[in-house]
Amino acid sequence: MIRLDETDKLLLNTIQLDFPLGSHPFEKLAGQLDIPEDEVLQRLGRLTEEGAIRRIGPIINTKKTGGASTLVTVKAPEARIDEVADLINQYSEISHNYLRPAEYNIWFTISAANEERLDQILEEIRSRTGCPLISLPTKRLFKIGVKFDIR
Repeated sequence: MIRLDETDKLLLNTIQLDFPLGSHPFEKLAGQLDIPEDEVLQRLGRLTEEGAIRRIGPIINTKKTGGASTLVTVKAPEARIDEVADLINQYSEISHNYLRPAEYNIWFTISAANEERLDQILEEIRSRTGCPLISLPTKRLFKIGVKFDIR
């Protein structure tokens, strides 16, 4: 369990949906929270090391920028899970790689510059691993965003 003081909670709640944009975002964030910039950076570093923050970055609508994305699941033999996951992780276009206790056990999302690149990566993974995979593209989007209310 990660211990959070009130400033940590305020910081985490703020960066989820109101992260400032500009050339000095941490300075702006410090101003919003009324704490020094170096304290913002120290807290973000600590919260990242402790696992409260996985990453800070934009969520880009791939389709609106001309790209392509899909959710993929792979059926990897138990003895090869680490090997297959390591291969999947070699692609910078892949994120959200995780293991599920099911026949199709490795799941990840992929966002590529276009459909051709997406198909190329999926074919490479299929041929390099020898594992069956299923591409599950979004047909209808229901979830537009998530915000966790840290109390």
